[in-house]
Amino acid sequence: MTRRTLLVGSLYLVPLLFLAVFFFYPLLSIFAVSFVPEGVLDLSGLRRLVASDYYARVLWFTFWQAAVSTVLTVLLALPGAYVFARYRFPGKWLLRALTTIPFVLPTVVVANAFTACLGPHSRLNLALMALLGMDSAPIDLQHTIWIILLAHIFYNYAVVLRIVSGLWANISPRTEEAAQMLGARPRDVLWQVTLPQLAPAIGAAALLVFIFCFTSFGVILILGGPRFATLEVEIYRQTVNLFNLPVAAALSILQILFTFGLMWVYTHVQRRSAIQLDLRARQQIQRWPTTRRARLLVAANVVLMVVGLLLPLLALVERSLTLGGGLSLRYYAELFVNRRDSILYVPPIQALANSLGFAAVTVGLALALGIVSASLLSRPARERGIQRLQSLLDPLLMLPLGTSAVTLGFGFIIALDEPPLNLRTAPLLVPLAHTLVAFPFVVRSLLPAMRSIKPSLREAAAVLGASPLRLWREIDLPIVGRALLVAAVFAFTISMGEFGATALIARPQTPTLPVAIYRFLGQPGALNYGQALAMSTLLMLVCAVGMVAIEQFRVGGVGEF
Repeated sequence: MTRRTLLVGSLYLVPLLFLAVFFFYPLLSIFAVSFVPEGVLDLSGLRRLVASDYYARVLWFTFWQAAVSTVLTVLLALPGAYVFARYRFPGKWLLRALTTIPFVLPTVVVANAFTACLGPHSRLNLALMALLGMDSAPIDLQHTIWIILLAHIFYNYAVVLRIVSGLWANISPRTEEAAQMLGARPRDVLWQVTLPQLAPAIGAAALLVFIFCFTSFGVILILGGPRFATLEVEIYRQTVNLFNLPVAAALSILQILFTFGLMWVYTHVQRRSAIQLDLRARQQIQRWPTTRRARLLVAANVVLMVVGLLLPLLALVERSLTLGGGLSLRYYAELFVNRRDSILYVPPIQALANSLGFAAVTVGLALALGIVSASLLSRPARERGIQRLQSLLDPLLMLPLGTSAVTLGFGFIIALDEPPLNLRTAPLLVPLAHTLVAFPFVVRSLLPAMRSIKPSLREAAAVLGASPLRLWREIDLPIVGRALLVAAVFAFTISMGEFGATALIARPQTPTLPVAIYRFLGQPGALNYGQALAMSTLLMLVCAVGMVAIEQFRVGGVGEF
């Protein structure tokens, strides 16, 4: 084994050690608390799950709500994916960015947006009450399964839209045209030609949506109320409300097994999506809608996206600016005021500052780990040992994406509260959790750009005497610079909106903005609710600016989910 191989192999230890300490060790600690709490095998936590019908109902609800949400999301998003793949129209890039905003929004903001749009005191309900002469809201979806399903569609629509349209935009329509010339009806072309080519992408998108709905937390916790609980919500309740760690650990193990199994299937389906197809450049395939039917199709889908995805967000902004029937900035002004005169009270503006600080640290950590990982995965592997390390590292980096954020937070509580890793009260704990969540997105954003660098460029510069640092500065950086900006914005927005793990590990004196929003929602009074709306609007604006920046920096649509 050459010295160079040893040096490159040692770099693989950087991301592997990070995952070992802050991912696998917390998860193994959950197993220890569940099975050997006192150093002796104890299966009482698992027996409680089997002995009670309640946990079986929680598991069943987790499954079926995720399945229904996935089917509805795929059915609604496929027409939009076709429009984005086949047609050009004014403002397409902006609409693409805006439709992705819900995906990066914190679930507490999504819940507030739906409450503002469809709640008992929403503009829609007030208008219907005035029109129909009713005393109560005609549309009351609070704490029902319908508002949960709508929120999940709203939240995951962009996942299907981007993954499926990304492949569809490059598939040549010649096969479809040949089938039509041979007499196939449009319905037959769709089922026998188009969908088989798109099946791997649709399957990967559906599995990813199912995973996100299966691990749904904030949407169920806030919109579902006490009537509904997924495994994620039940882990949180058992940990925070009941402090029943053995049962929480047993539920976490159940969730880990399911999510890891689903991620294994997802990576298998994703590999199948790389099958050889007759691909063409998007510029050769996409066209302006010239026929009446095409214009109606594009217009209908644009209206659906604007109304379905942006109306709840606009309702959120409107409610945050309304007080006593008129426009007011009172809720925003209250974010700077400590009316309780308590040294323990944290003003909302301080929570915003905490979020910004944690996000800055997260960006630094995620980029450092992501650059090393993407560089290692993208380099040509001539030695068999390096090839094996690459094949091991690639799927490992995806594991945090399929792991429950609440489970990760619970693992941090158990594993990182005693020497040598006593980080329970350390401010660094929150950015570490955020880095785990953002890390897969950073790697996937950087990897396509780094793989596009021709090895001959580096070799020629090295022959001319360029140092490794100069190689990176003058060859790699100009090529991957925009991908780095995309990765940084992804890490920043994900950190700003992370709620599941942060709700468990954030210290009372250093809450993040999503945690502060949830706390204000749990307190009575119109002023508290108004401040939650104002904070949600600010967080939404941060995410919106981030997604618009990503669309501007992204090169050729690379780095999709």
